[in-house]
Amino acid sequence: MYTDAVRAVDAVRGLDVVDADRVVVSGASQGGGVALAAAALADGLVAGAMIDVPFLQHFRRAVEVAGSGPYPEITDYLRRHSRDKVAQTFRTLSYFDGVHLASRASAPALFSVGLMDPVCPPSTVFASYNRYGGEREIEVWEFADHGGGQASQERRQLEWLRDHGLGVKGWASARRLRPGTCGRRRSGSASGCRPSRPAACRW
Repeated sequence: MYTDAVRAVDAVRGLDVVDADRVVVSGASQGGGVALAAAALADGLVAGAMIDVPFLQHFRRAVEVAGSGPYPEITDYLRRHSRDKVAQTFRTLSYFDGVHLASRASAPALFSVGLMDPVCPPSTVFASYNRYGGEREIEVWEFADHGGGQASQERRQLEWLRDHGLGVKGWASARRLRPGTCGRRRSGSASGCRPSRPAACRW
């Protein structure tokens, strides 16, 4: 999956209609984890990263505190099948852990976190945010669950893109990135834009 994300960045940058210097990776939940991985593994090829309530961060901490979602599946696996392989399990997961990839990224990044998120606990998000290698900001949504800031976060992202020279005039009135204009919300997809606009790879 991470390899596919890096290849998506390569593919978008190769399109004639895309300004290769203005490619942004973006995603939420698992997509946020993938966007962080793409920023790290395609370092130097992306102009920015927008990482919302990311999954796949600090697995060891996550299994201790996550109340719902995919992380408890690891707990269940260890309880039922691999009681004697805890260290081996977390060693394997460490190769995919965003907390270890974050320091490799150098593109400016905007994170977001919901302080009442039971799926991707705040401490796991902050673990990767604090190790992120590039310029970084984080929007903290005090009463948000895994939905994060939702439309408010999208407005913040448009402002952030504008402030980093990656926006397009008129985006301030847009509610979300739309297919064919600057990205797709569908998992695992990427879309190029006209050369005057940044390209967004959104997961």
